[in-house]
Amino acid sequence: MKMRASGIPWLAEIPAHWDMKRLKFVARVQTGLALGKDHGGQTTREFPYLRVANVQDGFLDLSEVKMMAVSEREAVSATLRTGDVLMNEGGDVDKLGRGAVWDGSIAHCLHQNHVFALRPTSVSSQWLATWTGSDFAKAYFETRAKQSTNLASISSSNLLELPIAVPPMSEQFTIVNRLARETARLDGLLAAKQRVLDLLTEKRKAIIATAVTRGLDPKVKLRDSGVPWLGEIPAHWEIERARWLFRERDMRSTTGEEEMLTVSHLTGVTPRSEKDVNMFEAETNEGYKLCAPGDLVINTLWAWMGAMGIAPVTGMVSPAYNVYEPGPRLVPAYIDALVRLPVFAQEVTRYSKGVWSSRLRLYPEGFFEVYLPVPPQEEQRTIVEHIARETTKLDAVRAATERTIALLKERRSALIAAAVTGQLDVGAA
Repeated sequence: MKMRASGIPWLAEIPAHWDMKRLKFVARVQTGLALGKDHGGQTTREFPYLRVANVQDGFLDLSEVKMMAVSEREAVSATLRTGDVLMNEGGDVDKLGRGAVWDGSIAHCLHQNHVFALRPTSVSSQWLATWTGSDFAKAYFETRAKQSTNLASISSSNLLELPIAVPPMSEQFTIVNRLARETARLDGLLAAKQRVLDLLTEKRKAIIATAVTRGLDPKVKLRDSGVPWLGEIPAHWEIERARWLFRERDMRSTTGEEEMLTVSHLTGVTPRSEKDVNMFEAETNEGYKLCAPGDLVINTLWAWMGAMGIAPVTGMVSPAYNVYEPGPRLVPAYIDALVRLPVFAQEVTRYSKGVWSSRLRLYPEGFFEVYLPVPPQEEQRTIVEHIARETTKLDAVRAATERTIALLKERRSALIAAAVTGQLDVGAA
């Protein structure tokens, strides 16, 4: 096939018989309606409308479609038509432009102003959706979108200037149909691999939960702990309130130069230097709370979400957090596994204070009321070693699965790139 230069820096060549146009010459952009607009006394009625949450990465989520009260005249300006290509005007920069074709499944449906409706005039809807979701469109969005951290937004005027390769209409359908077959196969493989990751996550949780609350011997004699969140535990284990197992540590930094630690419900206690995020930093860290390796650190405000864990190194944490030194009956690594169980987070919520669930705070007097299981120390160590061995195996499988997913996604992107540049073999499937 004879090729020619596209004239676009990030797109080298396209078939010689294809056109290269701006989006404004092949489609219109409908911008939608803003919420909370004053209707000036006009009669309104409620219409279903799509918002950012409904427009996902290449598909529409219609499980929850809200209603919007607007006048009949306003509704006309934001009514969707079958074949409109929907995309969010802002969000994750990697997903900007990856919208979906509206199939008209909801009558008289409108769209919010943060969702663009691209209405094709001289290209097919499927071709337009494929192009806007390609890496070539992404390269354009990265240069024209306003960006903040990893979020971005594109204006309708900039969107209209998006370059788009335009094959003859019949060729558009041929390419899109072939691409759909190939990506459907890859999407099936990706879904299967994602199910593997989900199963690994559940298995990891089950291994840890069983080990720290039931021990490792499946034949061990059990007894009722008398604590609802624990249920039955090995008969030889003890039960104790946290007040007899920990003491609060409230030592403060005088220099603010110790390693800053963060506390998350996802990763427990980790050095801030390991976090690839922008976080607020105070002018001085003097007065921050010190913690030693093995101390239990609880994010007071987010304890109800499970933001707690054992400090891996000497460091300092926010003065709003609470630091507890475990007593001699506890192995810190065992406590780390225990307190990061979702059921433990639910338990400490009972002892937290606050008017709303999102504002609950776990203070020392509340934490000290919680009952914890106390296996013999040697058994705690054995449990920790077992968890480490088993989760290491699972982590190896997860890493291999994630590598496969990355390769499948690369293959998918390469297929789309080949399709929109005329390099996809559209012969017999």
